[in-house]
Amino acid sequence: MREIEKTFQNLKKRNEGALIAYVTGGDPKPEYTPDIVEALIDGGADIVELGIPFSDPVADGPTIQAATVRALKTGITPKKVLEMIGEIRSKHRAPITILTYYNPIFKMGLDNFFRSANNCGVNGVIVPDLPIEEAHDYKKVADAYEIDTIFLSAPSTSRERLRKIVEYTSGFLYLVSVFGVTGARTKVQDLTVKLIRKTLPFTTGKIPLAVGFGISEPEHVRTVISNGADGAIVGSRFVKIIEKNMENEDIMLGEIKKCARELKKATVRG
Repeated sequence: MREIEKTFQNLKKRNEGALIAYVTGGDPKPEYTPDIVEALIDGGADIVELGIPFSDPVADGPTIQAATVRALKTGITPKKVLEMIGEIRSKHRAPITILTYYNPIFKMGLDNFFRSANNCGVNGVIVPDLPIEEAHDYKKVADAYEIDTIFLSAPSTSRERLRKIVEYTSGFLYLVSVFGVTGARTKVQDLTVKLIRKTLPFTTGKIPLAVGFGISEPEHVRTVISNGADGAIVGSRFVKIIEKNMENEDIMLGEIKKCARELKKATVRG
């Protein structure tokens, strides 16, 4: 059994959902990333999602796009992000996933990328611009290195296609909760609740369901977990904390840890 699956099973026994926390690798400085991830884990994040900066992040909103620009200006590369994960892995056992667009994987080569990811301790990879129809070779290599291939489902995904995605994905299904790009929002939309309920019949007993895009407050987390999701994915909220405190690492880390703790509390089912 792979580590992400173990994590969800253990959380289910404790009657908790998963807090999956996203940050951009190398933002605001590469040397900060291991400490930022440590603060997330210390605060209660069950799974960490680390973004590999890419010049054309089409699924990301302004907050994460700005983080990507900051990271790229430091000279961050996919190889450096993987090296960071190796450093983090030497201290922490929490599952670590990568979010990347397909171009960096293509440039490295499938086997080279997944071999390096496996050596560094990566547990899963999310590729927003890789459709399942073109993922056969990708998934074959990922499985050979025991790395989960985490696919996304959107509000516009048909039932037939959702069924195929559930068959392909491992680790968890990433449910995009709203139309549009990433970014913090003021409340969980009715669409999101309906979407969770529409998706659960396809995932229950097969794969954990994690909800992302627009999840930023404890009440958001509580809503998606109470409506049946197995996890909540929070990104822009943490990235904003980094953006506001770039000149003071101690305050940044303290705020990240505090935020993660508040969000994690909201994953406990009543």
